Amino acid sequence: MKILIADDHAVVREGLKQILTGVPGAEEIDEAPDGQEVLRKIEIKDYDVVLLDISMPGKSGLEVLKELKLLKPKIPVLMLSIYPEGQYATRVLKAGASGYLTKDSATDELVAAVEKVVSGGRYITPSVAEKLASDFSREYDKRPHEYLSDREFEVFKMIAAAKSIKEIADKLFISVKTVSTYKARIYEKMNMSNNSELTQYAIDNGLLN
Repeated sequence: MKILIADDHAVVREGLKQILTGVPGAEEIDEAPDGQEVLRKIEIKDYDVVLLDISMPGKSGLEVLKELKLLKPKIPVLMLSIYPEGQYATRVLKAGASGYLTKDSATDELVAAVEKVVSGGRYITPSVAEKLASDFSREYDKRPHEYLSDREFEVFKMIAAAKSIKEIADKLFISVKTVSTYKARIYEKMNMSNNSELTQYAIDNGLLN
């Protein structure tokens, strides 16, 4: 089994590597610190599974996921995140991921998730399964932030966390003008007019964790 671990923190990659050496048949484990390296390695080697962090410098994990699935649609991708399941799980699964785990998941859960997606299945917790079913049956009743694109949602969370436009631009490697454009779209889609409203909404909906 060939595994690719993608995370911008070396200590996280090393920790995951140690855990995954316990997966039966794991004979080769490669690493990538950013999205560009993930896509480069994907093009030159066939992996059995990719563990992809959702928050990386430059291209976000969601962007990398979408490009990766265009390059190698059959590779199972297990998304890892510090964010609670409710914030990103349905987004990444709809984008083609085979599973979603928070980084504080137990070691045996990570091993089980890898084995499940490599065998062709999907790894989702009962709470995520329930949310997916709810989203499917209540598509017409979305909350305001669910109308945002993946990048808009990322910018929204940063604005709500009191990050400045320049800080957001630096973090996402985009221009200040582009961030301002996203900000205007977010205000329009969520029918809000200032950062305080966005922050209060994020607090009320548990989106600042």
